[in-house]
Amino acid sequence: MSTSRNVSFLGLGVMGGAIARHIGAAGHKLTIYNRSPERAARWQEANPGLAVRVATTPAEAAEGADVVLTCVGNDDDLADVVLGPTGVFAGIRHGATFIDHTTVSARIARQIAVEARDLQVHCVDAPVTGGQAGAENGTLTVMCGGRPDAIEAASPVMEAYTKRIVHVGKAGAGQTTKMVNQIAFAGILASLSEALRFAEAAHLDLDKVYEAISGGASQSWQMDNRWHTMARDEFDFGFAVDWMRKDLGLTMEEGRSLSVSLPVTALIDQFYAEVQALGGGRQDTSALVRRLPRRGKA
Repeated sequence: MSTSRNVSFLGLGVMGGAIARHIGAAGHKLTIYNRSPERAARWQEANPGLAVRVATTPAEAAEGADVVLTCVGNDDDLADVVLGPTGVFAGIRHGATFIDHTTVSARIARQIAVEARDLQVHCVDAPVTGGQAGAENGTLTVMCGGRPDAIEAASPVMEAYTKRIVHVGKAGAGQTTKMVNQIAFAGILASLSEALRFAEAAHLDLDKVYEAISGGASQSWQMDNRWHTMARDEFDFGFAVDWMRKDLGLTMEEGRSLSVSLPVTALIDQFYAEVQALGGGRQDTSALVRRLPRRGKA
């Protein structure tokens, strides 16, 4: 095991709560903070074997920490938690490492990196992929933006909950790489939804269809993990449609700044708006299939 560090984790949602558990289990001295104190209390109750300190502000959480991690909601949340008057950067020490696992805009990632540089703090924008299961199992992939020395300082803690850590470029590159990921898997889910409904309408045996096509060119993680659950109308897997729309909005905004056309992404974003209108905002992204009516279930 790597050397124990003083680690603070802010944001104990579906992803953050699981990541914090792995950090504590790896033997690091853990401080936690959540804007809702009730969630922090529930996290402690769910993890009785971990001795943790509970901070009342982000600045307090950052005091004395070697590494501070955040996993919150959006740009505004991150700005408040990190740059606000009682934010992380009001309490963090010179030489510490700051890691952000929130999916946010590249713009705020770069802004935070500039503020961190002025404070002599290592800074990594580090969105993740792998979903709730990856967080719970400690098998996330992290796409990191920042200086090489910052990635080196961050990696010993991130190794507690990841299977892959990739340094993709300078500050902000982690976030733009996450946008690439969202473009790709939104498209896969859209086509997978249509394929499933087509198979149902043709009265095909869905298990046999999966067996026939999953070893060929159409195979994907989404097919392997969501084909059967989509057929059963099971959509409780953690990464919600509401968050996907947030991510796609960030992606299209970045695309406009790069003068890149994203017509398919824009169309799928509207498909997800239809799922929200059906009441599926808190369901998993595979609920995209809900917007397509069944025509003849096998």
